[in-house]
Amino acid sequence: MPMTDNTNRYSAPVPVGDVVPGIPPVPITVWPVPAPRKGDTMSNQMGVRLVHNLTHPGELIIDLVDGPQLARAVIAASRRSHLQAARQTGWGREPARLIVTGWPVDSPASAVEFFGRCRDALLPGGCVAVLLGHDVTAPVDVIIAAKEAGLNYLQHIVAADQPPRPRMQTLLDIHTDVLIMTLSAAGSGGGR
Repeated sequence: MPMTDNTNRYSAPVPVGDVVPGIPPVPITVWPVPAPRKGDTMSNQMGVRLVHNLTHPGELIIDLVDGPQLARAVIAASRRSHLQAARQTGWGREPARLIVTGWPVDSPASAVEFFGRCRDALLPGGCVAVLLGHDVTAPVDVIIAAKEAGLNYLQHIVAADQPPRPRMQTLLDIHTDVLIMTLSAAGSGGGR
């Protein structure tokens, strides 16, 4: 009986289809979660959603955000993490399923170099979640840098205080954009 490779069984989906030739469409999802408190990157609810939606129990998460919210979600969901101190001492040798970071990053490296480091620290099919304050133009530079580093733009999540209501014409109070980048399963992640 042949052995099967289970390393990609929890991989992120591969984006398919073209709206603009050569550029896959990216779904936009609305998450009704509270805004982060001043000085934090995310709320507790955002941390829980990221961990539960992008990882499975026992998988490694690299935490590069300000505040304890992601660390709490990692512990509660039985994941493993290189937590806060990882920023100063390195990201470890084991490839991760998820890297979560605020933007801009506190790094002397360029954005492309930062995403290259993320790419090298990911398992194939793993994701980088980039959280930034809502700004219509800011995601463009992040997406370009991630693509130049060899990551694919998988999903755009907008976090709003209130969920959209059917048949109601209300404006969403968007406070955070979350850009999900992925290392395709055919990529060469975890090469450290």
